[in-house]
Amino acid sequence: MAVHDRSRGHDLAALRDLNTTVVLRELRSESPRTVSGLAGATGLSRPTVEALVEQLTAQGWIAEADVLVAGRAPGRPARRFRFRAEAGHVVGVDVGVREIVLLLARLDGEIVARARHAVAPGATGAERVELLRARLRRFVAGQGLGPHDVWCLGIGVPGMVGGTGRIRSVIVPDWTDLDLARRLADDFPGPDRVLVENDVNLAVLAEHWRGAARLADDVACVLLGPRISCGLMIDGRLHRGRRGGAGELGHLPHLGLDRVRQGFVWPGERLPGESVTAALARAVRSGEPGALDVLDRFLAGVAPAVAALTLAVDPELLVVTGALASVGDLLPPLLSAHLRPLTLHVPHLAVGALGREGVALGAVRRALDAAEARLPRRHDV
Repeated sequence: MAVHDRSRGHDLAALRDLNTTVVLRELRSESPRTVSGLAGATGLSRPTVEALVEQLTAQGWIAEADVLVAGRAPGRPARRFRFRAEAGHVVGVDVGVREIVLLLARLDGEIVARARHAVAPGATGAERVELLRARLRRFVAGQGLGPHDVWCLGIGVPGMVGGTGRIRSVIVPDWTDLDLARRLADDFPGPDRVLVENDVNLAVLAEHWRGAARLADDVACVLLGPRISCGLMIDGRLHRGRRGGAGELGHLPHLGLDRVRQGFVWPGERLPGESVTAALARAVRSGEPGALDVLDRFLAGVAPAVAALTLAVDPELLVVTGALASVGDLLPPLLSAHLRPLTLHVPHLAVGALGREGVALGAVRRALDAAEARLPRRHDV
C-alpha cells in the first residue's frame, strides 16, 4: 500500500509539474492573459489554473499586469498576468577575427544591452580566450548581473564545431580542437550553460528568427567573402550534419574556391580596421570605378559552389550574409545571373538583414532555445 501511495504521489507531482510548464509557456508565447484565457488555451480547469498562477507568481516567474482594457463594462476587471521576461537572461556572442560582439537578452528575446570590442590582429588563440573571458565578465557585471543570472551563453566561432562542442577547424589561430565551453566553465558553471556553434549556422538561425528568412523554412545562408561557408535550415530546423560540417563549401578544392579567394583583391582605399570585403562593398555602394566589376568577377567565381549547394539542397530561399551583404539590392540580381546557367532553377535570393549583429543574434536565439528546454526544471528551484 505504501509503495502504491508513493507511486501515486510521484504521478501527481509529475502531472502538476507538466501543467505548470504548460501554463508558463502559454504566458511566454502571449502576455498578458487572464485566468479564463489560460484555461481555454491550455484545456486545464479554472481552479487548476488559478492554483498554478498563484504558485508561479510566488516563485517570481509571472506577475500581475497593469493593463487597461478599453470598452470594458463597469465592475472589477479580470486579473491579467504576464510572464516575467526579466526573471532571467541569456548572452549571445560572436567571436570574429577582428572583433567580439556581445548581446544580452531577456527571456523574451528583447536585447537589453550590447557591446563590441576590437581584437588585436596579431592576438594568439590563448590571448583571444582571455579577452573573451574578461569582456564577458565585464559585460555581465556592467548590467548589474552575476553569473547565476545568465541562464545560457551562445557563442559563434568561425569554424566547424563538432558534436561535443570542440572547434574542429577555424580561422582563429590555435583554436583547432579547442573546447571553448570548458574554458569558460569557471566563469559560468553548470551543465550545458555555454553552447559553441559555427557562426554561419547561427546566422541562419538569426535570419529565420528576425531577418530575411522569417517566412521560409528551407533556407541556405551563404557567407561570401575571403571565407566562403554556408548554414542550412531544413523544415525550420538547423541542419548541422552528423559531425557539424554541413555547408562547409570551402573545404572542397574541386570547386576552385581557393583560387577565387586568392584573386579577391580590391586595390582601393581601406579604412582603419576595415577588411578587403568591407572595403569593396563600400566602394560598390559609393559607385567607385571598377568596384562593381571586381564584385561581379568574384560572384562568377563562387557561383559553381553555390549552384552545387542549390542542386543538393533545393532551398526555398538563399540568403547572402557577411560584409558583402552591405552591397544591398545589387547583390541578388548579380549572383542570380551567374547561377541561372548552372542550376535547374534559381531560388529566391535575399540579402541578410541583420548586419554585424547577425551571428550574435543567432547565438541569442540558440541560448533562448536551450533555456526554454530547461524551463520545466527551473520552476522547482
